[in-house]
Amino acid sequence: MSIATVSYAQVRIVNSATNAGVGNMTAFIDASSNNTANGQPNVGKGLLFPRTDLTLLTAFGGGATGAPTSFPSRYDGMIVYNTATTGVAGVGTTQGTLSPGYWYYENKSATVNGGTWKPLTSAAIDPKVTIGTAETATNTIITTPTGNKQLYTIKGTFTASGTSTAVNIPAPTGMTTMYGITIYKTGTGTVYDRSLYSYTVATTAGNAITGSPSMSVVYPADTYDYVLEYLK
Repeated sequence: MSIATVSYAQVRIVNSATNAGVGNMTAFIDASSNNTANGQPNVGKGLLFPRTDLTLLTAFGGGATGAPTSFPSRYDGMIVYNTATTGVAGVGTTQGTLSPGYWYYENKSATVNGGTWKPLTSAAIDPKVTIGTAETATNTIITTPTGNKQLYTIKGTFTASGTSTAVNIPAPTGMTTMYGITIYKTGTGTVYDRSLYSYTVATTAGNAITGSPSMSVVYPADTYDYVLEYLK
């Protein structure tokens, strides 16, 4: 006794020996379920991505070194469904802070680990960032000679004596470079200044000299708020 069955396999991969012509087609993969379900509007239409925790991704597998036969794009454009609710990816840099959802790896660098993970959803790409007295990762990545760096920010307060150009703006833990600063008159929300004459990455009093790049100034005696932007 024999049983005849008909199977409609519609996952088409370029390396499949039975689909030699797929390499010249626009679509790399057809994720439709089967010939029968394709005719039904409510069956077999979703594409389910594997789920992964990007904070646990500590290395790219497969020996992707940029060789012509081994991921020459260095994973540029790879999409994953991330399950991590916070933190940053273990490989490459991360735009902002990880949240559950689809993320893609943008890598135009010459190394596998030189890219940046970015969220696909518009809400996650440019969310509002609340700046407080605790360190906050912004949505900005700064390109530096040593690679892409996450921009952090923090809010603080200093009191000017009215007799000295030096004020106490402590450096956050791990800070290597100040990227920018905005100084407000406390309680007014009015921007007082956006510059400093000099800044020393230290935690002792008097590590900031107020003023512009060409002239230091003495702030009137008062209390001021500041928002510090920096790299680590």
